[in-house]
Amino acid sequence: MTFNAKSLINPDDTVFLFVDHQPQMSFGVTSIDRQLLKNNTVALAKAAKLFGAPIILTAVETKSFSGYIWPELLDVVQQTPIERTSMNSWDSEELVAAVKATGRKKLVIAALWTEACLLFPTLSAIEEGFEVYIITDASGGTSPEAHDVAIRRMEQAGAQSLTTINAVLELQRDWARRGTYDGVMAIAREHFGAYGMGVDYAYTMLHGAPQRGQFAHEVVGGAEH
Repeated sequence: MTFNAKSLINPDDTVFLFVDHQPQMSFGVTSIDRQLLKNNTVALAKAAKLFGAPIILTAVETKSFSGYIWPELLDVVQQTPIERTSMNSWDSEELVAAVKATGRKKLVIAALWTEACLLFPTLSAIEEGFEVYIITDASGGTSPEAHDVAIRRMEQAGAQSLTTINAVLELQRDWARRGTYDGVMAIAREHFGAYGMGVDYAYTMLHGAPQRGQFAHEVVGGAEH
């Protein structure tokens, strides 16, 4: 499969699929720090929502094994996940129908685990003609090797790998897009570590914005309490 500049993800041609971000699935992840995994996943969901792209949640065996979708993710997306039993979410007729109902041909997927719940629907969706983009740091495997081998297999099949910050900046792409500028900056400040710290620095030291937080207001007011 050949990709070109037109393959950049855009809010108007992309659907975001979050697969099995559930506690029991998280327990098995060792390829990435679990808190970082959650941070990235929530940031990605916030970006998709900010840009108005369709979001689909799916969960596997919620009550019998995996537990409920992370509350932080549900707070952002605010929808009932599509429940399944199959490891391959693409085996779910309800999920495939939901994806196809968006009319989008670019599919961004993040999932637990990489070697099954990301790999299987990625290969299936590519086979059906979708352009698939996998978010490597909002997905996790049971070992670094399992994660890496699955990523290579998906890339060999035609999937493109993105990180969370890569996806967010690709959606924004032009800082003249003022309608989403502040929202992207808010995501960066909350979720993107050094990048967010740099944004805070630029706002306060270079552009004269006030310090944030109650303690900062007290210090600026004249005395620490």
